[in-house]
Amino acid sequence: MKLNELANNPGSTKARKRIGRGIGSGTGKTGGRGVKGQKSRSGVAIKGFEGGQMPIHMRLPKRGFNNYNAKTFAPINIGRLQEAIDTKKLDAKKIITIEAIVACGLVKNIKDGVRLLGNGEIKSKVNIEVSGASAAAIAAVEKAGGTVTVPAKVEAEAK
Repeated sequence: MKLNELANNPGSTKARKRIGRGIGSGTGKTGGRGVKGQKSRSGVAIKGFEGGQMPIHMRLPKRGFNNYNAKTFAPINIGRLQEAIDTKKLDAKKIITIEAIVACGLVKNIKDGVRLLGNGEIKSKVNIEVSGASAAAIAAVEKAGGTVTVPAKVEAEAK
C-alpha cells in the first residue's frame, strides 16, 4: 500500500448538497425552502411566535421558582452500605469517606456530595464521613455503635 493509493471506502463519504444552482439541479429556484412567505426568507426564528397574539407560554400562570443555589446530593441508604460491607467492598474498620463510597461503586456521580439516608438496616459498627445525613440514618448508625460525621459548613448551610 502506498500513500497515493489511500482512499475512503466506497459510500463512506457523501458530497454536500449544492442548493440554488439552477432549476435543473433539483434544488434550484427556491433552494428546498418551498414557496414564498416568512419561512422561505433568511433570519427567521419563529419558535413561540403566534402571529402577534400573546404566546401560550406567556398566557399560562406560573408557580414556584428554581433555586439555583440548591445543593444536589447523591443519596445512599444504610442498607446498601451494609451490603457493601458484607460483600467486603467496604472495610467497616476504617472510616468510610465519600471517596471510599465512590471507589466501591455505590455512587457514581457525587454532584455536591453524598447524603446518607435511613432506609434499610445496618449491623456493623462504622464511622462514616458524608456531606449530609438524615436524622433516621444517624440514629440507626449510632444504635449499631458507630458515628456519622457531617462537616460543620454543610450543617450551617442547611439551616
